[in-house]
Amino acid sequence: MAASGVQWWTVRLVVPGVTSRWARRAEDEGWDGIAFGDSQNLAADTYVELALAAAATSRVGLGTAVTNPVTRHPAVTAGAIASIHGESDGRAVLGIGRGDSALAHLGMSPAPVPVFARYLDRVQGYLRGDEVPFEVADDGAGEVRSADALGMGGGPSASRLQWLSSTLPKVPVDVYCSGPRMIELAATRADRITLSVGADPERVRWGLELARAARAASGGEADLGDVGVFLPILVHPDQATARALIAGGVASVARFSVMHGTVTGPVGDDRRRQLEAVQAAYDMTRHYSHGSAQAAAVSDDVIDSFGVVGPTSACIERLQALVELGVRRIVVQAGVAGGDPAEMQAARRRLVEEVLPAVR
Repeated sequence: MAASGVQWWTVRLVVPGVTSRWARRAEDEGWDGIAFGDSQNLAADTYVELALAAAATSRVGLGTAVTNPVTRHPAVTAGAIASIHGESDGRAVLGIGRGDSALAHLGMSPAPVPVFARYLDRVQGYLRGDEVPFEVADDGAGEVRSADALGMGGGPSASRLQWLSSTLPKVPVDVYCSGPRMIELAATRADRITLSVGADPERVRWGLELARAARAASGGEADLGDVGVFLPILVHPDQATARALIAGGVASVARFSVMHGTVTGPVGDDRRRQLEAVQAAYDMTRHYSHGSAQAAAVSDDVIDSFGVVGPTSACIERLQALVELGVRRIVVQAGVAGGDPAEMQAARRRLVEEVLPAVR
């Protein structure tokens, strides 16, 4: 991973059979990290695929983008990412958020912030090697009895990952966040922050200021350190073509800021209505998809606010403006399902060959 400057990470959903090849390609292209979505109905298991990526690479960071606090017990999540950390000689990062498509495909909405906060604290405890108190009633959904009911002569009084390596640093936990409560929580209880608030400098500044204020109020250092932004980026000489190609991806990212019907962060009245239209049109069966209802609903204004699209020089200028605000990591959503393959490949080459070297 890069020792200084701006880091570039690429994120995608993966299916069996392509991961090792894709990971090697990303490392050869100069990416600092690769991360896989954790959405069990839409992609292969993220930890299995990360293990394959670890074996196929030697330098890039390896992360989840993102897991959630519902589909796995915190000990299972911590154990899985710590295993990747060990197999990759300390290259793993646990990216986590409240949950979206993984939960929607189980009929559930994102976890409430207090549920997420409790889960985050437990995962952090496991990753530090702490003893984490049992929460039998919650973990067993009131249907599983305590181990005490077995009448054993002895047993653990708390839960701990006993096999963690003493020679590797703790796995960093990176919270992906869009709303104010999650941003403040990430600033005080995570190791890293990734803002998913769009590419508008005013909105990114808002997120950074919230995080800095929360950090200061908790007695922490004002410097946020490794703070990232999650962005759809599409580099194309024609702005209109770029917008059309990335519309489905931008709609999915923009929706995070209006997921519960109320827009978070600074927006004008027109953009607020445009974001509300994206949320109303959103079809989760076409998540991150070209030609979806949400792609049709997303306006040029929202595309330009929540994504970085257009000619190389314009993309570089917009990204450098975010770096000047304090962004140190750019996490790129890789591709849109159903988009023109040749156009998407050409856009990726422009990003890798022209934009990445200029924004480091």
